[in-house]
Amino acid sequence: MKISNDLQIEHKVDSILNLMTLEEKIGQMSQIRHFENSSDKNITQKFIGSVIHTQGPKPGEAALDWQNRFTELQNKALSTRLGIPLLIAVDAVHGQNTFDGATIFPHNIGLGATKNEKLVEQIAKITAIESQATGFNWVFSPCVAIPYNEKWGRVYEAFSESTMLTEKLTKASVRGHQGILSDVNTVMATAKHFIGDGATDFGVEGGETSLTNSEINERLLAPYKVAVKEKVGAVMASFNKVSNISMHKHKVLITDTLKVKMNFDGIVVSDWQGYSRFGKNDIIKAGVDMVMAVDGNLDFFQNGLKKGVKDSMVSISRIDDAVKRILRQKFRLGLFEKPFSDVNLVSKIGIKAHRSIAKQAVRESLVLLKNKNNILPLSKEIKKIVVVGEHANNTGLQSGGWTLNWQGTKENYKGATTILEGIKKQVKGNVVYDKDGKQNHFDADVAVIVVGETPYAEFFGDIGHESNQLKLTLTKEHQKYIKIYQEKGIKTVVVLVSGRPLVVTNQINESDAFVAAWLPGSEGDGVAEVLFGDYNFSGKLPHSWPKSVDDFKGKYGPNFWDNSIEPLYPFGYGLKYKTE
Repeated sequence: MKISNDLQIEHKVDSILNLMTLEEKIGQMSQIRHFENSSDKNITQKFIGSVIHTQGPKPGEAALDWQNRFTELQNKALSTRLGIPLLIAVDAVHGQNTFDGATIFPHNIGLGATKNEKLVEQIAKITAIESQATGFNWVFSPCVAIPYNEKWGRVYEAFSESTMLTEKLTKASVRGHQGILSDVNTVMATAKHFIGDGATDFGVEGGETSLTNSEINERLLAPYKVAVKEKVGAVMASFNKVSNISMHKHKVLITDTLKVKMNFDGIVVSDWQGYSRFGKNDIIKAGVDMVMAVDGNLDFFQNGLKKGVKDSMVSISRIDDAVKRILRQKFRLGLFEKPFSDVNLVSKIGIKAHRSIAKQAVRESLVLLKNKNNILPLSKEIKKIVVVGEHANNTGLQSGGWTLNWQGTKENYKGATTILEGIKKQVKGNVVYDKDGKQNHFDADVAVIVVGETPYAEFFGDIGHESNQLKLTLTKEHQKYIKIYQEKGIKTVVVLVSGRPLVVTNQINESDAFVAAWLPGSEGDGVAEVLFGDYNFSGKLPHSWPKSVDDFKGKYGPNFWDNSIEPLYPFGYGLKYKTE
């Protein structure tokens, strides 16, 4: 009788586990950054199971340099007594966004506006290819949070406030990333952040999620159930608390719910410094399998866990369960047979075919909120158009956080097109650029005014956080851009580049047309293609749109689950321009 592949893997996992020392087991549970001072030595001497690329020194300049660095580290892992290969991870949350020249897709909030699961699956496949091309076999994506409050700094990382839509796109994303997991052009995906990260009170990153157990089950668990059914390889624990218990040490939710009831057999990975920040050995007992032992925390974690086992505070069966899960995924990825990335994939980074899909995503993500007197689509025969605002000519600003850097970039990057460049391709007449709204081109036929947020990520994006000056409204400067041209009687088309719905009621009233463009990524000319009629608008709001800042006096803003706050525009709203 032929033994199934799953059963073969389990036999192999058990065989390796039986040979391992405690130090080797704890090593497999350790994840470090590739650029730390002793990373090379630690891989061989402390039996590291995974490395990650984060903000910090790059593995090199060219993609092949990145592959070569990770091949070097992989060889060190393979040289150890048991030769267990490394998982090599990256936060590729909208394309392989850490590599300059990769295809950068709209952030998930924009993909939510497309409601197109086939497109999301294609995007995940491309992300996997370009991630593998730079040496990675594991990505920390997709984020399957359900945001309840636009004050949260990670709203753009999630697809939607709708559980049903998030389920659909989660399935597509996991399927696209992982495909046939052992193929050289796929990666292991990570559903994150388990659980309640987007539903914290007042939208605070890492705050308290005060939903009841039944509400969590009804509203938040469904995308994880879909991900588990699709055999997602990993789930990342969240920074937030539930029932005043840190999610990293919430055994009821991590072990009893996720692992037992939902039958998740993959890896539960901690978030940043999860061991030292959220309960030390308690997080292991709760069910965390792999720890980001970063910023000098490796010895603290390994020594602490070893002592916990020897003092009988952590059972060896819990350690064995964690290591089994890690080894299982390494076998499923085919790393024991093919531990290195394929050098032939390098030529596929940022290619035209990938950018074409990214541009399609831009076009389908745009949501038309207002179109007075059918000003859109704009005529390509227009004599003079003024394009206003720094966001119109800056690919870093149009892409948001997690773009080249953790907090994004305010500079242009390789291979990308700006919205201004796209407009210039469309218009036969005179296109002038007024970066800061001071040039007074009042003879223009139309002003396209591009306004929005500057890039941010994680708690740095929380509205009201002490580290920033972010607000739920446009800056005074950006409000002025619109007002200057509107008051002079110039027809104004406003394009909002943002990671969340903002309170722009007055600006919508002042404009002739208003477009929510989210964070479109590298293909800014896709915006222009819709403005000028090559494609009609098809995007629909993935979030309820707030009327005023007063909508956020309570725990949540207007959202899919709460009818007590009437939105300016409901979930699912979006206009098309007339085609006759």
